[in-house]
Amino acid sequence: MSFWNWGFLLFILFSLNSSLTLSDSDPITQQQLDQVSSLPGQSFNLDFSHYAGYVTVNEESGRALFYWLTQATEDPASKPLVLWLNGGPGCSSIAFGMAEEVGPFHVNKDGKSVYLNPYSWNTVANLLFLDSPVGVGYSYSNTSEDIRSNGDKRTAEDALQFLLNWLERFPEYKGRDFYLTGESYAGHYVPQLSQAIVRYNKANTGSPINIKGYMVGNALTDDYSDHVGLFQFMWAAGLISDQTYKKANELCDKESFIHPSPECERITDIAYDEMGDIDAYSIFTPTCTGNGVTKRLRRKWHRVGHIGQSYDPCTEQHSIAYFNLPEVQNALHAYHFNSSKTWVTCSGVVGMYWQDSPISVLDVYQELISSGLRIWMFSGDTDAVIPTASTRYSIDALNLTTISPWRAWYEDGQVGGWTQKYEGLTFVTVRGAGHEVPLHKPKQALSILKSFLAGTSMAPFEQVIESKIDSASQQVNSF
Repeated sequence: MSFWNWGFLLFILFSLNSSLTLSDSDPITQQQLDQVSSLPGQSFNLDFSHYAGYVTVNEESGRALFYWLTQATEDPASKPLVLWLNGGPGCSSIAFGMAEEVGPFHVNKDGKSVYLNPYSWNTVANLLFLDSPVGVGYSYSNTSEDIRSNGDKRTAEDALQFLLNWLERFPEYKGRDFYLTGESYAGHYVPQLSQAIVRYNKANTGSPINIKGYMVGNALTDDYSDHVGLFQFMWAAGLISDQTYKKANELCDKESFIHPSPECERITDIAYDEMGDIDAYSIFTPTCTGNGVTKRLRRKWHRVGHIGQSYDPCTEQHSIAYFNLPEVQNALHAYHFNSSKTWVTCSGVVGMYWQDSPISVLDVYQELISSGLRIWMFSGDTDAVIPTASTRYSIDALNLTTISPWRAWYEDGQVGGWTQKYEGLTFVTVRGAGHEVPLHKPKQALSILKSFLAGTSMAPFEQVIESKIDSASQQVNSF
């Protein structure tokens, strides 16, 4: 290498080191460094800014969580901040929430480019994705043992620390209305993090986190209710035999979803063998064939929060290709990732070594309902992992007073699902959606978010009629 090339290399290293040193003491500078100018395979212009990078949550062990913020498409300063978390435990919010569900950037079939999602949740809010805990997606730790010692408690603690540190980097969001959302095993993450925030706010006056509420979809909530509802759904849908249904209820009714007994796991394997090669996360849509995905999902069914398939059942494969591209990682400032050195949608190591997982978070719900948070639960009704029946049993166990009885809600003149409002909680089902509601029914999912943020009920049939009358009147008046 010539002297000029060595000098140029030293200049780049010095500049990078100076930037990193400056950013350590200057959060605003780090915000500027985190801005994403463009994505590989992006053939369109944007009307919003987005940022991606790392926030250290534990200096001693070197734990750092990866985030991706997409600001609202219109007037972001007036919009709330919404955090999205995927579950697993061990699955990436970038892989699923961003790339195939609620995010603005979805990955094309070529695995090399992206397109804009017209039903992205950043059309109504500033949308923050977090790969949590360490070992998931691009998030990492300098202490390798951290990857094998994750659990619910530390995940909530690290996520709280992330928010506090992130708000120092993005002070314009301090005090902004803040909501948490997620699905599946985020049925633990979201209420537990909400609880941690509420308790932190009580102990720290003037907290920068202005939490208003949370919403979870097809959420793992209570192991007993989730098991009872699961096998009831399988049997009622004609997926399993009478004998397996009875045996599963006997062997699994008191079992952990994350660490089931060998007996419960064996009868569950039998149940999924009886189902055949269908996608348990969306029983009426086609599977992604030819790559072993279906078999793997059936054998790892209890690692909930994984894939829900839609018209393109291979969306996960597109993400795997895209987020492993070096140019994509450079664009997102993702210079570290999990111990495999390969980006994966869900970490088997994180899931395998998961530590504490309480059998129920209903006690957390009771505490947070009393605190006055706005709490919504939604459920795709074709999911055979955490089905609608499971969520209904969990809600029933809370013994809440009904405010508005069970009724249909509408989208584009058609039944979008059903809803019931309780004192302290609203439940919404989505007709024809699987485990990942925003993947299967993106427009309906966006409508749910809008109603949740506004604190209004889902549209009843009367509103549909009024909307049609107004539309007809406008057409008449235009003549």
